[in-house]
Amino acid sequence: MRAVLMAGGSGTRLRPLTCDLPKPMVPILNRPISEHIIHLLKRHGIREVIATLYYLPEVMRDYFRDGSDFGVSMTYAIEEDRPLGTAGCVKNTEALLDDTFVVISGDSLTDLDLTAAIAYHKQRGSVATLILTRVSDPMEFGVVITDQDGRIVRFLEKPSTSEVFSDTVNTGTYILEPQVLKYLPRDKEMDFSKDLFPLLLANNEPMYGYVAEGYWCDVGSLDTYREAQYDALWGKVDLQINYREVSKGIWVGENTVLDSSVTIEAPVLIGSNCRIGPRVKLASGTIIGDNVTVGADADLKRPVLWNGVLIGAEAQLRACTLARGARVGKRAHILEGAVVGALTHVGEEAVIHPTVRVWPSKKIEAGATLSMNLIWGTTATRSLFSHRGVMGLANIEISPEFAVKLGAAYGATLKPGSSVQVSRDQRTISRMISRSLVSGLMSVGVNIQNLEATAIPIARYVAPILEVEGGIHVRVHPELNDRLLIEFFDSQGINLSKAREKKIESTFFKEDFRRARIDEIGEISFPSRTREYYGAGFIDQLNGEALRNSPARVVIDYAYGVSGAVLPMLLGKLSCDAVILNAALTPNAPPNSKQREGLITQLSNVVEALQATFGVQIFANGERLILVDEAGVVLRDEMLTALLVELVLTANPRNTVVVPIEVCGAVEQIARRHDGRVVRTKSNPTALMETVAASSNVVLAGSAQMGFIFPQLHPGFDAMFAVAKLIEMLTLQDRSLSQTRQDLPKINHRHQTIRCPWTSKGALMRQLVESHPREQLELLDGVKIQLSDEEWVLILPDAGEPLVHIYTNGSSRNRLDLLSRQYRDMVQEFTACDPLEEGEPD
Repeated sequence: MRAVLMAGGSGTRLRPLTCDLPKPMVPILNRPISEHIIHLLKRHGIREVIATLYYLPEVMRDYFRDGSDFGVSMTYAIEEDRPLGTAGCVKNTEALLDDTFVVISGDSLTDLDLTAAIAYHKQRGSVATLILTRVSDPMEFGVVITDQDGRIVRFLEKPSTSEVFSDTVNTGTYILEPQVLKYLPRDKEMDFSKDLFPLLLANNEPMYGYVAEGYWCDVGSLDTYREAQYDALWGKVDLQINYREVSKGIWVGENTVLDSSVTIEAPVLIGSNCRIGPRVKLASGTIIGDNVTVGADADLKRPVLWNGVLIGAEAQLRACTLARGARVGKRAHILEGAVVGALTHVGEEAVIHPTVRVWPSKKIEAGATLSMNLIWGTTATRSLFSHRGVMGLANIEISPEFAVKLGAAYGATLKPGSSVQVSRDQRTISRMISRSLVSGLMSVGVNIQNLEATAIPIARYVAPILEVEGGIHVRVHPELNDRLLIEFFDSQGINLSKAREKKIESTFFKEDFRRARIDEIGEISFPSRTREYYGAGFIDQLNGEALRNSPARVVIDYAYGVSGAVLPMLLGKLSCDAVILNAALTPNAPPNSKQREGLITQLSNVVEALQATFGVQIFANGERLILVDEAGVVLRDEMLTALLVELVLTANPRNTVVVPIEVCGAVEQIARRHDGRVVRTKSNPTALMETVAASSNVVLAGSAQMGFIFPQLHPGFDAMFAVAKLIEMLTLQDRSLSQTRQDLPKINHRHQTIRCPWTSKGALMRQLVESHPREQLELLDGVKIQLSDEEWVLILPDAGEPLVHIYTNGSSRNRLDLLSRQYRDMVQEFTACDPLEEGEPD
């Protein structure tokens, strides 16, 4: 049997360690990962290996040559022009694969039982068997679901938090029959999980998953690299160690000299030809490569030292990684998680702070303290983007230097000379950060259309008019006023796709930006007619006659936001009677949630006192609203969503509304009244906007929690247009908000929030999937259990916090209470956490 060893990875997330060698050649216990994989293949009787190479192919080819020194026969297939993807590179070796073969990743550390997996493959008559394992955090891997017989029914490559429905993941090791390659075109980039396996499922080919016991680690980051080293040293994975075990847990290579005063705490591995000086302390977990010298009185606690490293006297190393040929001066300190690239010189008494990364061939002067990455690199963050842009503590996590880097990262994904619009709310902190973003964009040759303080609906509307490649909007978070939110959108004003966000994130973490020449620096301009453009479109999409003749009187609380500088002018042009509250623009922080509640109380009182038609508070920089009916009753959450759906479908029967998956079931009942249709999307703004942009008969999209989209104007949330549309609809339908509210079906809906550790989310989702019949399950986003037409429960992992959301829809109040309690208890029992919010019925 032959094996294809996929060894083309460049390992960008392992930099600076992989700047000069491919990821499969990174050492574990002083031997390349790919060498450990070859030993594994050989143990299971596979001695013919085809290695697919792309990044620095000569490194692996020069090391293994024909494979005879390692007891195998090696053949190489090099992707010359461009990477062909995991499946495309295997397709190009098709002529060498005439029988069952194994595909295995060259950058994962494992001791999985390949013999048992191959036997399972043949027993099942499978054309493709995926070797699976279970992990605590499945978001970086392909999640797989099989039926009771092991046949694969669904998988998702690298899901987002809310898409995790199992903790059973794809290890990147497959047993395949040659005929599966007929589904792949030649010389085209193709991926197993994204391209080949969906084709096999669609053609009903027998494809199975084998859940293997044993150790598996995808060495995908610097943290997991260090963990894999320690796991190997502690014997958690069955590897071949090429040194003599001089005492239990202590391995020492040939020609190594240790001073008699050296203190060693097992387990420790020391390579060949090393010199360890007097009174050196080697704590358990220390890994030392070949040809390493350690000076007197050095204190080493769990560092990973590659070949040829030199450590000066009295140096202190703490769980750090030093690449080939690095030199560390006397009394230098390198702290936890720091990584020093190859041939870098760290001066005497220098200090490198935790998690700092230093690229190869740098010089750190004596006595220097390094607290930021030198030239390239990143800290270990879970994710740069949240479910709605980039969010962080104002001037702490999102600082000017962070924003410059973020702007440069975004600009580097665009062509030089592209134009980007930048807008913000009126807050001082937003002005500062937007200017930093502008600097970063200009530094990579991107031109700026600076809209300055602008409501975000206007920014989205004018994006196609200004013919920009995309836009950035900076604002204080509408719910957390100590945090900033930076949102990115495309040329049509729609939030960027996950793929575009990942591209920006990758560029940000690598800091691999181009630098424009002086004559290529981006230019900045200030468009002057953006409000005019928006106003023309705004009025054109309304029934002007109905609004001008409307008897409605509306009280509008602008909550000190920029919409207060826009909407009064537009309503004035339409002769609408509007009473204005809190329209002054203040550069200070916006009202927090508690303060906004006080403004809503004020609004309710004014509506009643003036006997107004309704009141509305506009917040979130013009995207969201809360209503108050003529009786002073506040309308929000599910009631507000249902009310908007009722009014819009009354005006536009037999059309479609789009809502996020968690919205109450009352919207379907309303749609049936009007021969309409409801489309549910994933619970994020981008999914809503993309669905609206791809459809032709959508008349409303969104929810009270996200905002409402009126697609005839633009594909983004717009509370300002919603106010004018409400006046129009109430006038034409001759209704009041209280009458409309009373006409709504009964809403039995509840939202609860429970803490759930990141490491438990995947297992929780798998437990829910496995404990319910498949016909009850919907896995669009989280796990939705459809118990009947009117009853369902949605368990949705939070995208940015260690939380799980439980949304319950019942046929009655009693059923709602019962189901809410049942699934709350089920999740609590699994996570051993108490609920943060019990949630009142909506």
